Amino acid sequence: MDFDDQLQRYFGTTDLSSVRAEALDAGLERMRVDLGLETDRGRRFALWAVLYMLGSALDLESAFEDETDRNSARDFMDLMDRAQNNQISD
Repeated sequence: MDFDDQLQRYFGTTDLSSVRAEALDAGLERMRVDLGLETDRGRRFALWAVLYMLGSALDLESAFEDETDRNSARDFMDLMDRAQNNQISD
């Protein structure tokens, strides 16, 4: 899953600044539903990662049954935090 493809699918655009609040909420809800239905681990992780970046991710215990997937999600969160902190300090 490509990030832009996910944005287009759930929000109708790749420019989130142009999405109205109610459309954003509806897209996030559709993503959470799809996350709950998705059985492919990679696609499930991709959905969770986008939800995380948009501040709407489920907690790790709810999102991932497998401990390996939860650890991967923790690593992703750490990477995102480091990237954000580096951007702030630059």
